[in-house]
Amino acid sequence: MPPILPDFSNPVKLKYAKLGYQYLVNHILYLLWIPVMVGILIEVLRLGPDEVLSLWRSLHFDLVQILCSSFLIVLIAIVYFMSKPRTIYLVDYACYKPPVICRVPFSTFMEHSRLILKDNPKSVEFQMRILERSGLGEETCLPPSIHYIPPKPTMEAARGEAELVIFSAMDSLFKKTGIKPKDIDILIVNCSLFSPTPSLSAMIINKYKLRSNIKSFNLSGMGCSAGLISIDLARDLLQVHPNANAVVVSTEIITPNYYQGNERAMLLPNCLFRMGGSAILLSNRRSHRRSAKYRLVHVVRTHKGVDDKAYRCVFEEEDKEGKVGINLSKDLMTIAGEALKSNIATIGPLVLPASEQLLFLLTLVGRKIFNPKWKPYIPDFKQAFEHFCIHAGGRAVIDELQKNLQLSAEHVEASRMTLHRFGNTSSSSLWYELGYIEEKGRMRRGNRVWQIAFGSGFKCNSAVWKCNRTIKTPVDGPWVDCIDRYPVHIPEVVKL
Repeated sequence: MPPILPDFSNPVKLKYAKLGYQYLVNHILYLLWIPVMVGILIEVLRLGPDEVLSLWRSLHFDLVQILCSSFLIVLIAIVYFMSKPRTIYLVDYACYKPPVICRVPFSTFMEHSRLILKDNPKSVEFQMRILERSGLGEETCLPPSIHYIPPKPTMEAARGEAELVIFSAMDSLFKKTGIKPKDIDILIVNCSLFSPTPSLSAMIINKYKLRSNIKSFNLSGMGCSAGLISIDLARDLLQVHPNANAVVVSTEIITPNYYQGNERAMLLPNCLFRMGGSAILLSNRRSHRRSAKYRLVHVVRTHKGVDDKAYRCVFEEEDKEGKVGINLSKDLMTIAGEALKSNIATIGPLVLPASEQLLFLLTLVGRKIFNPKWKPYIPDFKQAFEHFCIHAGGRAVIDELQKNLQLSAEHVEASRMTLHRFGNTSSSSLWYELGYIEEKGRMRRGNRVWQIAFGSGFKCNSAVWKCNRTIKTPVDGPWVDCIDRYPVHIPEVVKL
């Protein structure tokens, strides 16, 4: 009689063998110390108390030697603590939630496209196919100026969107943290495509009457990964400015960048990008050691701009009719994969346990010496992180990273649901994803989070955070009124 169930013994044995290997390699130092300490203890017991006491009395200590040794120990301790980098805390953050009146259901988006591009039905059909496969939902939002037919991308409307998004996020951050505007020492704003004069950072300073000696920075043109670049800049500034608070504002202003031409490569961003923004409070003050949500562990930045294809794969330019838009190259995913590989090669040794690094090294050596056709070993980053925040740039981006990093559906759930609910909000999407994980009650003390973002240029940036305390389910934020509906099933194609 054939067996009713398949034989699971081999997979189970392999699983436990792998777990045993990981435990052995990751705890090798502790396992070596145990027999050493046991040997010392046995030797002490064998000698007896009289012999141990006589051995201690036989040692001669000179006063000068004691003083010199004490001074050396104190000096080493001072140098160590002075050279040790300051700990950077993420106190809290806030994400902007667009009002219902800005909602753009599929039917509204397609109706507007048909009216705006009535002379080019093929472009309308192309946008419909992209939207059907985008992974976006019915509740994503566009700014009021884009709701007009035709859209009215004026400077006044763009400033209005910037004020609405940024001031709402800042107000929410002040309310959450209790910090006052006068307590902000460093302000960093990143917005890739909208860079007015005065700058957006000056707009915030004027609105909240920040101090005259505040250190403000405005980053533009750095794409969707600019949020982590801002975090890196804030980290460097907080290393040299003790007892300071830094606010990072990440957003993308859609109003002046809505493409109204017919080039397919430039119509793609219209289907994916939506309103969004975030404000993050970082600090190096010791008073935030217990109250802060996270501690910054690593920031790794990779830039592929030396390669011409990588440099031009996300490129702002004019089409044949003189209309400005963002041209997304067909090579984008290939270039993103190469940038990710370089980033992983840097961040891997910093975060992976010894067991994974050893397997990777052995496979690499085996391919070089024995057989180049050996399949390269992909490190298991699930051993290093509990949560993953992958930039919600599009369904293809999330699919590719899930496949390459061998992640489960739950690991990319936050990214997929953020894309579905809010669309591609550019550099702020990582914070909507982190908010999703917190709103689901999954963030525990000691959990590690890996944020991965891609940007024009071409860049791949990573940030690693460690949870400072178990996060209680937030009572406010962009997910509060809809978290019970998520996760939702997202079909491969939504027929419109």
